[in-house]
Amino acid sequence: MTENRLIAELPRPDRQRLLAACTPVALVLADVLSTQGTALPQVYFPIDSVLALMAEVDGHAAMAVGLVGNEGLLGAYLMLGHMAPLKAGASQPVLLAPLSAVVQCPGQAWRLGSAEFRRLLEGSVALQRSVGQHLARLVANLGMAVACTHFHQIGPRLARWLLMSDDRVPNGNLELTHTQLAGLLGVRRVGVTVAAGVLQRAGLIGYHRGHLRVLDRPGLESASCPCYAAQRAAP
Repeated sequence: MTENRLIAELPRPDRQRLLAACTPVALVLADVLSTQGTALPQVYFPIDSVLALMAEVDGHAAMAVGLVGNEGLLGAYLMLGHMAPLKAGASQPVLLAPLSAVVQCPGQAWRLGSAEFRRLLEGSVALQRSVGQHLARLVANLGMAVACTHFHQIGPRLARWLLMSDDRVPNGNLELTHTQLAGLLGVRRVGVTVAAGVLQRAGLIGYHRGHLRVLDRPGLESASCPCYAAQRAAP
């Protein structure tokens, strides 16, 4: 059975306390779980689902800058709450979501209220350590995504995104249309169509009516920009 790896790697007592407070939920494609600039009422630990982290700037269409799958959670930034000043009359600091989050690949997840998550964090050094490590990797990946978008062309960026998605989907089946991929990468649909066509003709991916599958991972890794290998090699 597929699990959330962050939860699975916790010591048994910490893992049991966390799971006892969680609710299993089915996440639906394109559901918005977090909106940039608003409070996050619930955190999510994906199991076989994948969430795209979206940045919105000056009214432009949002662009994906990262992914969260079963290696982590949505809401890791809440552990920084003790650094935020309290508002008048508030029992806890209010931290606003730095990014929006949309379900890219539907599936199962564990859901937990943000207040309860922070309470569990306060009582578990192991959970603090695991969430902190995930947050550090996420920040590094977000920085790399900015540079990748600026310096690399659509084709290698598309290959990188498909590899990142494939890493997080147990069955290897990605339900992504060209329109969705264009929105995620912040480019025109025609650009994604051309790039995906090149990858498909090379036998690296299979694509039919929104269903995409990686057929040749070594080949797709060769077609990707160096960012994917650098990200995988990072501690």
